[in-house]
Amino acid sequence: MMSRLLNCVMVSALVLSFGLLSDVSGQEPASGDFDRRDFSGIYLLDDSVSEFASFGPDTRPQLTPRAMEIVRNRIPVPGTAARSHPLSPDVSYPHESNSPEYQCNPLGFPKILKNGEQVEFLMFPDRMLQVFQWEHRIRYIWLDGRELPSGENLDNLGPAWYGHSVGRWEGDTLVVNTVGVDERAWLDRPGHPRSLYGRIEERYRRVDSDAIELELTLYDPLNYTAPWPGAPKTFHRESPENYTFYGWPGLFSGVTESICAPMDEVDTYNEGFRNPGALGPGE
Repeated sequence: MMSRLLNCVMVSALVLSFGLLSDVSGQEPASGDFDRRDFSGIYLLDDSVSEFASFGPDTRPQLTPRAMEIVRNRIPVPGTAARSHPLSPDVSYPHESNSPEYQCNPLGFPKILKNGEQVEFLMFPDRMLQVFQWEHRIRYIWLDGRELPSGENLDNLGPAWYGHSVGRWEGDTLVVNTVGVDERAWLDRPGHPRSLYGRIEERYRRVDSDAIELELTLYDPLNYTAPWPGAPKTFHRESPENYTFYGWPGLFSGVTESICAPMDEVDTYNEGFRNPGALGPGE
């Protein structure tokens, strides 16, 4: 009887230890029992999504005259020799780029969502934070019931590289709207524009314990003749070993800061990012 009791105690201890280890690792039970409104964790964008691709599929709404004039003056990332402008075929551009990110400026929203580095979702009762390894950037999404800024209120707040974002729940889908993004930040790598008053809607849905699906739509009548649905995206939860370096776990674990600091511009930013991206491999 005593032996059987000791065995039960040992088994219980092992089960408890396994549960504690699972909590420490950040991995949820494989049972599929998870909170669909809790996005907490470190994720990586589906590697099938190219950060160099357009905001949406090949078929996009027609550009307004305002937008056509803007894109004619933008030099996207060629990656090879000079060729025709992808958005204005009658215009050729040189073997360089005037994209803001290649001039030591932030990626801006929504381009940072397509970056190939890790992002952490942090949940609070009144807000969700997206913490990007790229640029060590933090994005606030307010869930406290405030109204999305518009009109004079938006004018007073002014532009921001990552805009002003407000979210609400529709069932288990988190719907986020963002306005007020600085117009100097390009919508995507090809150079599509987005106006200060344009609105981008994000719809986040946790489809299982390790994946979050995202759908985006751009509403910007100043630049496009109709709403533009973005290409769908999936964020997959990262395993702890993928964000642990030399025994130091966490998003900013030392692999890279990806920040353009003027004192590091020549040796770090130019060689690791601007030159390969703007001039192409081997340049």
